[in-house]
Amino acid sequence: MATNVEATAAEIEHLRVGDTAPGLAQLALTLAAVMDGKDGATAKANAGRELRAALEGLRKVAPVADQDDRVDQLSQKREERRVRARRA
Repeated sequence: MATNVEATAAEIEHLRVGDTAPGLAQLALTLAAVMDGKDGATAKANAGRELRAALEGLRKVAPVADQDDRVDQLSQKREERRVRARRA
């Protein structure tokens, strides 16, 4: 199992937000390091809560994915059929 720092870094990379919100990304990595450290349960609980909030903030600033999902593909096919039907 990956450490919290590794998992957080992977999520930041996946979301492509390191350049968009570098301060928030660094904060998330620092909080993840606290989670991996030997601090007490209270410190880890506080860091975990703040880490979750930081990751939520990063998800909000993340660019929209370029991938089309199945619904987008079906909508595109429907639109293409409508265009063909109008031409006929």
